[in-house]
Amino acid sequence: MKILVVEDEIHLAEAISQILKHHHYSVDVVHDGLAGLDHAQSGVYDLLLLDIMLPGMDGITLLRNIRQQKLAVPVILLTAKGETGDIITGLDHGADDYVPKPFSTEELLARIRAALRRRGEVIVGPELQIGDIELNPAVLKLSCKGKELKLIPKESELMELLIVRKQAVSPKELIIEKLWGFDSEAEYNNVEVYISFLRKKLLFLGSEVRIATIRGVGYVLEVGM
Repeated sequence: MKILVVEDEIHLAEAISQILKHHHYSVDVVHDGLAGLDHAQSGVYDLLLLDIMLPGMDGITLLRNIRQQKLAVPVILLTAKGETGDIITGLDHGADDYVPKPFSTEELLARIRAALRRRGEVIVGPELQIGDIELNPAVLKLSCKGKELKLIPKESELMELLIVRKQAVSPKELIIEKLWGFDSEAEYNNVEVYISFLRKKLLFLGSEVRIATIRGVGYVLEVGM
């Protein structure tokens, strides 16, 4: 899952980023509203953490812009004490939730999980399943028929993306944006390398699940009979 943090307090933004990365989220951070809008419009993020008071463009205006563009990404407002009016305005303009500062790590993570569940982006519980395989992204483990393998973070992120998008083809461009970031210099061969790694691990596990290549489009998971 990929999260965009739009927060102008640099130390707080970095702290949030480290917390999220520790819990296996992919994170991009920007520090002003205009950069936040530019990133959000890419459509690659699964959730936005959005401060209300931002330079360049305030969080409410940013939120209004992305909702006018029909972007349905979940948005959690990061609010300071005394911003009650802005919170109400934000919720009225399509924010999914808000977290008042200061907040605990546990509260922030719980609000993120709840917002993602409401939008249908994750399966309840730590494991993701398709066919005879089960992925636990929290501990980077892929299991099948009693056998399990440890994945490296990028393998886990890629498998999670393919499982979540199991009914849709995932283009290489989307995979790069989700796994490496909007401004990444990663290339198609980076994707191909990790697809190859995962195919070998599925083969080792004896899974009925395979990663199919849709020529000229991307990749999709298929479950054999």
